[in-house]
Amino acid sequence: MHGDGRKRAGIAPGLEVDIVLKQDQRTGKTTRGIVKDILTKSPDHPHGIKVRLQDGQVGRVKHIVTARPQA
Repeated sequence: MHGDGRKRAGIAPGLEVDIVLKQDQRTGKTTRGIVKDILTKSPDHPHGIKVRLQDGQVGRVKHIVTARPQA
């Protein structure tokens, strides 16, 4: 279930993901963290589902690192 972050069904709170922050969209630099909230309402998004990480950063999921939520 590893993969990209374009489908909302594949993302859940507790997953470890790589996201691209708004300010990093030009460079494509990713930031790793644990999903706290899913912000995108639609079932999929071409640029990645928008999430909030546990540390408060918001960005679009580029890659799902772990397939199982962290406790």
